[in-house]
Amino acid sequence: MRRQRDGIAALYGRRSECAILDDLVAGARAGRSQVLVVRGDAGIGKTALLDYMEANAAGCRVARVAGVEAEMELPYAGLHQLCGPFADRLDRLPDPRRIAFGTAFGLTAGQAPDRFLVGLAVLDLLADRAEQQPLVCLVDDAQWLDRVSAQTVAFVARRLLAERIVLVVAIRNPSDELDFAGLPELTISGLTEADAGRLLDSLPGRI
Repeated sequence: MRRQRDGIAALYGRRSECAILDDLVAGARAGRSQVLVVRGDAGIGKTALLDYMEANAAGCRVARVAGVEAEMELPYAGLHQLCGPFADRLDRLPDPRRIAFGTAFGLTAGQAPDRFLVGLAVLDLLADRAEQQPLVCLVDDAQWLDRVSAQTVAFVARRLLAERIVLVVAIRNPSDELDFAGLPELTISGLTEADAGRLLDSLPGRI
């Protein structure tokens, strides 16, 4: 679904979707936090749209996560992907949140942490990082996130205000998850016949 235009990755038949993603990044650069849940069938192009967004997020820090079906039963596995690069900033968190986060990720010993405090810790970590540079968080295959991670990402999404953070979550349809219900959505459908033809014509070799 990809073509090159002026050196920037573009997608056949996805002009409107790419424009929406471009606006999200522009909003983050301007100091606005925004959230979008991208839904669509398997293979419809959700990952390609996230690739496009990552490639066109100049001036922003990108944190990318992909749900892993084999890790769905491992609590906090998805959050570990998202927050691992920012763990060196834990000392900037208030003690209750820092302790809850450290316990959740096995950095400190203790009983199962309060999930509310873990959610606040994740929000604080992302907001702290975004103070230096706008932050684009991309979550692919969210249907395969472990439940705790999905709930925490949704918790953070509902509390973003002016942190210069964009959070885009791609999830496969059909899906029974309810964690991201009520958040802004973009549903991806198939390409038109004309765009599909142009895509096929662009491929090397013969099909």
